[in-house]
Amino acid sequence: MANERKFIAENVRRVLLKEYLMKEVTRAGFGGLDVQRTPMGTRVTLITERPGIVIGRRGAAIKNLTRAIEEDFKFDNPQVEVKEVANPNLNAQIMAEKLAFALERGWHFRRAGHSTIRRVMDSGARGCHIIIAGKLTGQRHRTEKFKEGYIKFCGEPKLTNVERGYAVAKLKPGVIGVTVEIMRPDTKLPDEIDVIEPAVASEKFPELAPLMVKKEEPSVIVPNAERDEEPAPEGEGVDDTMESEQ
Repeated sequence: MANERKFIAENVRRVLLKEYLMKEVTRAGFGGLDVQRTPMGTRVTLITERPGIVIGRRGAAIKNLTRAIEEDFKFDNPQVEVKEVANPNLNAQIMAEKLAFALERGWHFRRAGHSTIRRVMDSGARGCHIIIAGKLTGQRHRTEKFKEGYIKFCGEPKLTNVERGYAVAKLKPGVIGVTVEIMRPDTKLPDEIDVIEPAVASEKFPELAPLMVKKEEPSVIVPNAERDEEPAPEGEGVDDTMESEQ
């Protein structure tokens, strides 16, 4: 098999695993998945809002997940690790699922969108962007967007600093897609520059101290022809020339 086919097959397998775990741990609040290959096997890190539900009584639930990952998805010796989300309001996937669940309970989309974006911004996020698309008020498909704070839409800051989550709300008129994008509080953008005073900088970075020595400006030497000379008194220059001629 070509290398390209191997990469594609591996990514498809990871996407299917993510979809399976999202369905299995919905009650626990799915917040993300990380799959890493190690010499001992495959480490699967599951991020949830309530880890106790995923682990189950005496670890029965997590044993079933481990068996399913090994048998159904063909991962070698999987080791499932469950982590708790520090702040669920800053996790894009959890907030997208909560927003979709609110729509399924009958909340108006504007009320649900503004409530979600307020919770995210109150938790300290730099920016939040919410997109709700589907049959919101009638038979026509429409898209509503909610934005607050500072958000990036392209480039490297978008890839590294913006977290994206997606969920689906199933209603009688049809399916409504919910997308939540959150810019983390610790984000530092390329145009944000901190100017440090030389004294403080030399303390923090001793290796730069020799480069911070103030150089003395070189003195400018003025040629003799350009110096300002005092003019001779009237009559002195003329008498001297006449005496020298005599």
